[in-house]
Amino acid sequence: MNRILIAEDEERIASFIEKGLRANGFVTTVAGDGSTVLELARQGTADLIVLDIGLPVLDGFSVLEAMRREGVSTPVIILTARDTVRDTVAGLEGGADDYMTKPFRFEELLARVRLRLRSGETAPEVGVLTHGSISLDLRSRRASASGGVVDLTAREFLLLELFLRHPGQVLVREQILSHVWGYDFDPGSNIVDVYVRALRKKLGASSIETVRGMGYRLG
Repeated sequence: MNRILIAEDEERIASFIEKGLRANGFVTTVAGDGSTVLELARQGTADLIVLDIGLPVLDGFSVLEAMRREGVSTPVIILTARDTVRDTVAGLEGGADDYMTKPFRFEELLARVRLRLRSGETAPEVGVLTHGSISLDLRSRRASASGGVVDLTAREFLLLELFLRHPGQVLVREQILSHVWGYDFDPGSNIVDVYVRALRKKLGASSIETVRGMGYRLG
C-alpha cells in the first residue's frame, strides 16, 4: 500500500486530496508547512509527495531543492496556483517529477500519482470496471449495461466510475461532489441527485440505491 505525503497549507484542499487518495487505497500524511514537510521527506517513509509551492516557513521550491541536495529521491508532484512557464520550468529543473496548477480535478491528480508510482511495485491499473451487468471501460470510456452500450456524458462517466470503484459502499453527497466536481463545489446543490437520476434512466432503475439520510450505493 503506497504512502503519500500531502504538503498543503490550505485545509480545504488538503482534506479534498486526502479523502480522495484514501478512498483509492493510499495511506496519507498531511503537513502544512515546509519545515515539517522536509523533516518527513528526510525520513523516507513516503512513496510520493504532493507538494504545494506556497507553503509557509519554507516554500515548496526550497523544500524540493533541499530534498534533492540531500539525496532524497522520492517522486514529487508540484501543486500550485502559479501557472507561468518560468515557474513550471523552475519546478521541473529543481527536481519535480510532475507539475499541476490549481484549480484541478481530483481524477487528473490521481492519474498522475498512479503514473509516478507505476515504475515501482504498484499493480497495473485495472482497465475495465464491472459490477453485475454494468461494465465501464476506462480506456475507451465506453459503458454497457445488460449487454447494451450506454452513452454517458463526461460527468456521468466520472460518477459511474466512482460507484464502480466502491461497490457496495454508501457514498455521501459531499464525497461524490468532491470527486466528480472538484473542491469548489456547492454543498447545498442538488446536482448529485440530478445525475444519479440520469444514470438510473440509462443503467436501470435499480442500478443505484438511495440510502435514506446518507447517500447512494451501487445496487
